[in-house]
Amino acid sequence: MKIVRRHPFFIIVSLLIVMFASGCGSSAQSTQSNSTSASTPTHGFNTPGNVLISDQFNNRVVEVDRTGKIVWTFGSGNPKLCNPGPGAIIGLNDAERLSGGLTLLAGTGIPAGSQSYPKGCNDNRVIVVNQQGQIVWQYGQAGVAGSGPNQLNTPVFAIQLPSRNIMVVDQANNRVIEIDRLSKEVVWSYGPKSGPGALNNPNSAELLPNGHILIGDENNNRVIEIARDGTIVWQYDKGLSAAAFASRLPNGDTLITDSSHSRVIEVNPNKQVVFEYFTNTDPGSNTAPLPTNAVLLANGAISIADQFNNRVLIIDPKVEFQYGTLNVAGDGPNQLNGPYTSFVIGDYTGQTPPPATF
Repeated sequence: MKIVRRHPFFIIVSLLIVMFASGCGSSAQSTQSNSTSASTPTHGFNTPGNVLISDQFNNRVVEVDRTGKIVWTFGSGNPKLCNPGPGAIIGLNDAERLSGGLTLLAGTGIPAGSQSYPKGCNDNRVIVVNQQGQIVWQYGQAGVAGSGPNQLNTPVFAIQLPSRNIMVVDQANNRVIEIDRLSKEVVWSYGPKSGPGALNNPNSAELLPNGHILIGDENNNRVIEIARDGTIVWQYDKGLSAAAFASRLPNGDTLITDSSHSRVIEVNPNKQVVFEYFTNTDPGSNTAPLPTNAVLLANGAISIADQFNNRVLIIDPKVEFQYGTLNVAGDGPNQLNGPYTSFVIGDYTGQTPPPATF
């Protein structure tokens, strides 16, 4: 790992000590090991400080505590099983913890040509599951790709809005949509077919406090902020290649996962890069790990899903936590297979926090 520049916003503050002492466990983790020590307590399901990981090619979500113990999982965990439907998720690209221990999942599916599924395996559902793994809400139909009512095509990201509606990044349809939670009608959509606002493989969307939407427009190599009427009010595209994820920080800066450059950057409102971190510099690293998600935490650390290094890590400024063995794909202890997002339970810094009730 290599930090090129450190912004003052990321300095460790006393909140780190308070937070970890009050329930998150010890954050002292070796870069090489996730072994449990006698002084590091384990924590159960939905404990603040646990890490929620979308383990994409293992077709599962896992929640791990800071000792690396899996405390909850949903999905088959089988990279070769094509079984979209109840109790399963295929090609999970995003997992978000909602209120009451519910979890919002984007079943993206696996494209044709992969090692596990030469012919591909569709899912195309966004689902909400409870701790017991029961589906309590769903939009989209298992194995059906489309753009009509109750249809999605490669949904890669989903969040619950303060209105309790669900916002979905419907990637292959090049649109971001808002779905009424109760009627399941699309009540807002953004996805111009042409012009400067046209999306190309969008990969993330966050609702900002000002009501605008921040979109990681992956294959257009940019991040855009749009008003509800579709007007682009801010854009950053300088030097990006595959803008996989973006979030707006409390200080007004924007944190961007510049996937094809294997880096995470922070850009200020004047479009200056004030922080840069590469994930491909550890000995034995994949040369192109394609990190896909990075979020700031309340204590100033950053959580990163380092996709093809098959790990998630939390840096502050060096690695303080890692789950997954560097550049080793697997489904055994301390192994992941293409993790796509990682979020710390209870910490929505720079993200769209879910409402108090689903």
